[in-house]
Amino acid sequence: MLNRIIIMGRLTRDPELRRTQNGTAVTSFTLAVDRDFKNKETGETACDFIDCVAWRSTAEFVNNYFTKGRMAIVEGKLQIRPWKDKDGNNRRSAEVIVDTMYFGDSKRDSAAQGGSNYAPGYGADTSYSAPANSYGSPSSAGPSEFAEIDDVDGELPF
Repeated sequence: MLNRIIIMGRLTRDPELRRTQNGTAVTSFTLAVDRDFKNKETGETACDFIDCVAWRSTAEFVNNYFTKGRMAIVEGKLQIRPWKDKDGNNRRSAEVIVDTMYFGDSKRDSAAQGGSNYAPGYGADTSYSAPANSYGSPSSAGPSEFAEIDDVDGELPF
């Protein structure tokens, strides 16, 4: 079976970091995700508010680097959780269990909104390295970073 979800939206509030009785970190937050269409009468874009839960090191990463208003890309799985309300009625809640989370805005956009410092996406694949130029230092990705390729044989193989 396949249960995979990818969503992009803005955090509606600062993430809440808690710990279980065993000390495992868990962070909850809500993403506001715009729909692809506008209301014909008002011209406004509808929005869905999607609850997300991150665990362990991903939870700590989200708590440290994301704040209200930041654009985020979340990869994970959809989980339907049954629960009982105070009257004993059965209820169900849908939430995304976060596997990986990335920044959806740029470092500059974050600074303009008063957000925290930039860090790469974090989750199941935690390896990250900045692109390097031929000297091994981080690349500035300017036009001078490109090199001409000599046309050795001048003919295409097809």
